[in-house]
Amino acid sequence: MSDIEGVYEDLEADVSLEEFREAVEAKVEQMGGLADEETAAMLVAHEIGESEVGGIADIEPGMEEAKFVAKVLSIGDVRTFERDGEDEDGRVVNVEVADETGSVRAAFWDEHAEAATEELEEGQVLRIKGRPKEGFSGVEVSVDDVEPDPDTEIDVQVSDTHTVEALSLGLSNVNLVGLVLDTDSVRTFDRDDGSEGKVSNLVLGDETGRIRVTLWDEQADLATEFDPGETVEVIDGYVKERDGNLELHVGNRGAVEEVDEEVEYVPESTPIEDLEIEQTVDIAGVVRSADPKRTFDRDDGSEGQVRNIRVQDATGDIRVALWGDKADIDVGPGDEVALGDVEIQDGWQDDLEASAGWQSTITVLESDSGNAGGESAADDPSNENAGLSAFAGDDGPSEADSGGSPASSDESDDAGGADAGVEADEPTDGEELEFTGVVVQAGDPVVLDDGESTMSVATDADVGLGEEVTARGIVRDGRLEANDVF
Repeated sequence: MSDIEGVYEDLEADVSLEEFREAVEAKVEQMGGLADEETAAMLVAHEIGESEVGGIADIEPGMEEAKFVAKVLSIGDVRTFERDGEDEDGRVVNVEVADETGSVRAAFWDEHAEAATEELEEGQVLRIKGRPKEGFSGVEVSVDDVEPDPDTEIDVQVSDTHTVEALSLGLSNVNLVGLVLDTDSVRTFDRDDGSEGKVSNLVLGDETGRIRVTLWDEQADLATEFDPGETVEVIDGYVKERDGNLELHVGNRGAVEEVDEEVEYVPESTPIEDLEIEQTVDIAGVVRSADPKRTFDRDDGSEGQVRNIRVQDATGDIRVALWGDKADIDVGPGDEVALGDVEIQDGWQDDLEASAGWQSTITVLESDSGNAGGESAADDPSNENAGLSAFAGDDGPSEADSGGSPASSDESDDAGGADAGVEADEPTDGEELEFTGVVVQAGDPVVLDDGESTMSVATDADVGLGEEVTARGIVRDGRLEANDVF
């Protein structure tokens, strides 16, 4: 066995002995006789070992060369450009390739670009050698050499539309359909070249999870065109990482459009009783109370705003501080909400408190506070998941206790009978009454609101703003003197 064959035997790389011999001969010639065959073979083996990667996830911009096998997901169009000092235009084609560890954009230049458009097909497996670099949408590989590898199987699904769960760092040409969970205002910033840029955010969810979508420049204004609950499709996005989390970015080549599709988003939440300080978690529950918005002056002279709400699930309740634009969200007592990426902090009187900042998502799953003048979701006996009982673990008010003043039991003289045009009578002095509503005033008297009417209640019971309670007693002078409050 020759020295070259001995080094080759120890080489754990996918390269033939013939290719290895050719590389060793080229290295001996390059060294000008300063290295014999064995030394040259060891140098070549070292170079091959460094460039051979276990998967696309191992490719880094600082590598001199990377060799890997990947499946073609998509093939872009040929773009031409002028080279300085040359008459002939350059050409480039971006090809999205992937393996089981991730995906990367491979740039095919000039003669490789022409071959890519004529010979490559989606789903084809390639053996690629190229130079990794930091590109506009993450790591890119500038291809030096490529050849088909029909004998290798790569378990990657070629699909035009991705799910949130299937996204990976470096993926580009991403189409994703999702439900709008949250929107953000458009912000401007100054670039290094003196120009002004714009950026905004959406949060989208599907049946596999949720992701923040960052919209740049021409696309930034799209965030103001959509409302939570609408279904949209992101077209030609690319995946980047921020603070350890994946984000889907949309630049000038991409778009976001409303689509007529049904997308289900079911948030996974942490029970409130399991929350711990310094966690960043998702919680869900019913809003028990909502304080007015407050403004304050920051140290830099700017004005901030905050609003506190209290959210309850089947295991407990917690105060949530909504900061900045989150304080403007229309949410009130009775609303079912999902709060994503909130930070758990040490709050007032050593209680835990959740903080919802710019990175958080506030989604109103079902609104009860905005139904004034009509039947609320919590009053609909057919809605098993409505109102407070869905999260608080209560049996919930019975149909008879669903709130509001009782209707008159007298039949109407109209042809429609007792069910036509019957309106609630004003309670009279001495009448026994049971009234269920949300506490909108916790002082003396307590004031309850059931969405259709309010009732002043004289009671010593300790109730909190935003709680749903039932008061039972005698009406005197238009006020309910309560014997029981529960």
